[in-house]
Amino acid sequence: MQSSHPPIVSTTTERIMSLLDSAGVPYRCIEHPVVRTSEEAARVRGTPLEIGGKSLLFKIGKKSDFCLFVVSAALRTDNRPMRRFLGVQKLRFARREELLSHTGLEPGCVPPFGAPIFDLPLYVDERLAAGEEIAFTAADHRMSIRMKMADYLTVANPTGVFAFSRA
Repeated sequence: MQSSHPPIVSTTTERIMSLLDSAGVPYRCIEHPVVRTSEEAARVRGTPLEIGGKSLLFKIGKKSDFCLFVVSAALRTDNRPMRRFLGVQKLRFARREELLSHTGLEPGCVPPFGAPIFDLPLYVDERLAAGEEIAFTAADHRMSIRMKMADYLTVANPTGVFAFSRA
């Protein structure tokens, strides 16, 4: 379990660490230089790209509903299984202003959590979920968290885990 938090963290980062601490799960907080891509994040963390959890906000159909999908940083999303799973015809990436409105964050630093961090349904790709670990940017381009996948899945409690990635 993390015993001391880094000196400069965002409110969302604090909420994530508080959630993990209250669940009693071990995790490692990694402070690093600003990163803008998954490849940069993996390099500064010293982790394989495959364990990086990339969080992507999508708009569902014509409604004003949004959901968060988490995929390995080494893979891409495939809209077909995502639309099929959700039972919708249209699904698109959220625009920057929509992302800011729903998370308060910039692209590239959205952590892979729905409630209680974000009021959003959370879906995790089964290829990522099958791994031993996950590493993700923790609501700040200078902060990452690395933890066991089983602990992440328990705490994050995704709405669904299914296959929606492609190379």
